Amino acid sequence: MTESLIAKKTILLVDDAPDNLVLMNELLKDLYKVKIANSGEKALRIAQSETKPDLILLDIMMPEMDGYEVCRRLKSNSATREIPIIFLTAKTDVDAEKTGFDLGAVDYLAKPISPPIALARVRNHLLLKDSSDFLRDKNTFLETEVSARTLEVMAIQDVTILAMASMAETRDSDTGNHIRRTQYYVKALAEKLRHHPRFATTLTDNYIKQLFKSAPLHDIGKIGIPDRILLKPGKFEPHEFEIMKTHTTLGRDAIAHAEESLGMKVPFLALAKEIAYGHQEKWDGSGYPEGVAGDVIPLPARLMAVADVYDALISRRVYKEGMPHEKAVSIIIEGKGRHFDPDIVDAFIELQGEFHTIATRFHDSDEVMAEKKERVEMLTGTQT
Repeated sequence: MTESLIAKKTILLVDDAPDNLVLMNELLKDLYKVKIANSGEKALRIAQSETKPDLILLDIMMPEMDGYEVCRRLKSNSATREIPIIFLTAKTDVDAEKTGFDLGAVDYLAKPISPPIALARVRNHLLLKDSSDFLRDKNTFLETEVSARTLEVMAIQDVTILAMASMAETRDSDTGNHIRRTQYYVKALAEKLRHHPRFATTLTDNYIKQLFKSAPLHDIGKIGIPDRILLKPGKFEPHEFEIMKTHTTLGRDAIAHAEESLGMKVPFLALAKEIAYGHQEKWDGSGYPEGVAGDVIPLPARLMAVADVYDALISRRVYKEGMPHEKAVSIIIEGKGRHFDPDIVDAFIELQGEFHTIATRFHDSDEVMAEKKERVEMLTGTQT
């Protein structure tokens, strides 16, 4: 580093003795910009100003506020913590030096000052500060870049999930808001149950985040169901229902295929597979595709079962009006221990007001329903 660059550095001299200030100023002024403080209080004001010094030469023995206290305050302030401090002192005992180093000083200059030694040490510590600042700025830049790229990847991931979920929605009589509503219902249930003895070890902060991210994919398998069945407004014939039931397996397999294409395991996709495959299972074993019961049904699927049924009951469809909230709540309660996990239903009962708020927040407008109706009629060639 050239002397011209070093000359741009600012040195703060702090000493209550005018003779010492004059001596040090004469020594440094040709190489550096020098600022002077004759008290600890003034030194703190200068150090905390907008144009901070690059290095501080600080006397220890001063009235009112000694150099140790000035150093302690500078090191406790994030704005001045990185400024190197060299103590100026006539005290040369080991304990005094240890105290200064413990407080964060980088060096000592013994009085009377030796000009060559003082200049060498000032120069060396400014060079060290430049290196330290460079590394710190580089690390900060890299951390910012990594954070920005991580947010970008997460945003792309979230958009991709919603895009995939919306592909299924465009072929169904549901709307995109069904995806959002069920996503927030599941999150509300999970947060309510996070301290429950049955679920506390599973429902961590990260697990709930992954659950929220994966929930929109619960009906992704409907992409593989023929329009004549998927969009049928009435009751399914037995053979039609068998085909409809395959949307759970199709969904799981589609997500598994995406996972294989990535060549790695992704936590939220593991939850997405459980939800897609198991959200039509019932607590008593009467559901599908496997007819498993109780805790054998994965927790994400049990949470989605309550969310999905509630939303199906209260939501408008192109072929029907939604059911009143109170009636839907009573049906969920009736399904406790049969269709649904009893503890999840208990959480739902406590959260029913929040469910209603979520449903209102993401309600289906007349415009959305009209567009959906037109799309369904176009796909089926019928009038709903």
